[in-house]
Amino acid sequence: MSLFWVMIRQLAEIQEQMASSKKVITREKWEKRLNHIRIRKEDMNKLVMNFLVTEGYAEAVAKFWMETGTKSDMDVAMIMDRMAVNKAVQCGNVEDAIEKVNDLNPKILDTNPELFFHLQQQRLIELIRNEKIEAALEFAQEELAPRGEENQSFLEELERTVSLLVFKDVSNCPVRELLDISQRLKTANEVNAAILTSQSHEKDPKLHSLLKMLIWAQNQLDEKATYPRIKDFSKATLENPAV
Repeated sequence: MSLFWVMIRQLAEIQEQMASSKKVITREKWEKRLNHIRIRKEDMNKLVMNFLVTEGYAEAVAKFWMETGTKSDMDVAMIMDRMAVNKAVQCGNVEDAIEKVNDLNPKILDTNPELFFHLQQQRLIELIRNEKIEAALEFAQEELAPRGEENQSFLEELERTVSLLVFKDVSNCPVRELLDISQRLKTANEVNAAILTSQSHEKDPKLHSLLKMLIWAQNQLDEKATYPRIKDFSKATLENPAV
């Protein structure tokens, strides 16, 4: 967060003082500015807690609460229930996941036809994965085809999924990625986001938004000045400015 506000302030100053060439900000001057930024520990703890809650680390939430006194805005039991749904989808137990979602809040699927279709689509994928061909065809015809008639995008997704049945060797199928674990993760993330929204919680951790803001600020500053920028955000190390 400190780097973001430094960049914003620096950008404002440069825009006022901008000459024909880029301004050069030395590492010493940059670090001096960083050292003047103070972030409260309480705010950092809240940011960490928000990440743990959103990502569903229930045990870590409880432990972090005990160690820091930072309260969670969501009950640990609610987090565990949400992660039980997530785990069911990732394990391919889609029917179980749908039941768990309805136990949490029936309105989630009732008011989100796209999510419900994607869950049903995932059920079809699991049937195909387990080579239950007759069951897959019956399920597609009875459960998904009627929805495809009402929605063109649903129909296209259904056609893509059913095309898996055409190939004896799915490695040659152009939509073979539907059988990848990444497809399960994609569906699980969609369900997770819907549950969080129903609980009046952000779909993504605030850390994600802050990182996007930092990248935006750095891109803006790149046009105005040469400074110790961050190239590798995973390490957050500063590069010496090119003179």
